[in-house]
Amino acid sequence: MAARWAKVLGIGVVVVAAGAVAAWALTKPQPHDAGYWSSVGQPDLAKGEQLFWAGGCAGCHAAEGAEGDAAKILSGGLALKSPFGTFHVPNISPDPKAGIGSWTLAQFGDAMTRGVGPGGEHLYPSFPYGSYARLSAADVNDLYGYMKTLPHSSNVAPPHELGFPFNQRLAVGGWKLLYFDDGPRVELASADDKVKRGQFLVEGPGHCGECHTPRNALGGFEKGQWLAGGPNPEGQGSIPNITPGSKDIGAWSEDEITEYLSTGFTPDFDSVGGSMVEVQKNIAHLPKSDLQAIAAYLKAVPAR
Repeated sequence: MAARWAKVLGIGVVVVAAGAVAAWALTKPQPHDAGYWSSVGQPDLAKGEQLFWAGGCAGCHAAEGAEGDAAKILSGGLALKSPFGTFHVPNISPDPKAGIGSWTLAQFGDAMTRGVGPGGEHLYPSFPYGSYARLSAADVNDLYGYMKTLPHSSNVAPPHELGFPFNQRLAVGGWKLLYFDDGPRVELASADDKVKRGQFLVEGPGHCGECHTPRNALGGFEKGQWLAGGPNPEGQGSIPNITPGSKDIGAWSEDEITEYLSTGFTPDFDSVGGSMVEVQKNIAHLPKSDLQAIAAYLKAVPAR
C-alpha cells in the first residue's frame, strides 16, 4: 500500500512539475529575436518626433502642466490610479542612470512592443505596449533616436503601489496570454490608404483605445466594443464613445473631427476638456494629413 501511494505521489509531482513548466513556457517574457533590430539603419529623427507626439509621450512622462520645451523633459513621476493600485510613471529621459539612456535599441523596442523590461521582466500594461506593438522596428528606431536628443532628467519615480497578487509580475504573463494582441483591433474591408494610416495612428502610437474602450474585470478590452467608451480606467468619470454611433461625436464630419484635433474646438464652439486636453495638445503637432487620416478612420469603424 505504501509503495502504491508513493507511486501516486510521484506521478502527481511529475504532473504538477510538467504543468508548471508548460505554464512558464506560455507566459514567460517573449522579447523579439536580437536580429529583429539589427538592420534598421540610422534613425529618421523627423519621423521619430512625429511618433513622439502621436504617442503622447509628454502627456504622461513630462511634469504635470509642462509647456513648450519643458514638455520634452520626460522626468516621470505622474501617479496613475487604477482598480489594481497606483502606477508611477517612470523617467524615460536619456539620462543613463535615472532614465533610459543606457538602454539598447533592442531593450527599448522590446519594452515598447513586447512589454518586456531591460532585465527580461514583464512590464505592467499600464504602459500601453499592447498598442505600441503596431510599431515596426524602423518606427521604434526613429522614435528612440529622437528621444535620445531630448533633455536629461535625474528624477527617480517612486515604485508602483500594488497589493497582492498584482505586485507579482509573473502574473502579467497570464494577462498577456489572454489579452496581448498585436493584430488590428477591427477589420475594415476595402479601406483606402488614408483610412489605413488612420488605423495605424489610432490603434498604434495614438493608443486611443486604451482609454476609449471598456475593459473587463481583469483589465482586458471588451471584445466588440472597440472605442465605445466606458468608465475612466484612471478613476472618476467616464470616457466617451468615439465611434460613428456616439451621441458625442457620431454626427461630426471628418472635417469637424480634424478641426477638433487641430484646434481643440468642437463644432458648437466648445473646447476640449479633461484628460483630452493633453492628448489634443500632443496630437496637434502632427501634419494635417495625419489628423485627416485619424478622422477618416473614426468614421469608418463599426458604430457602437
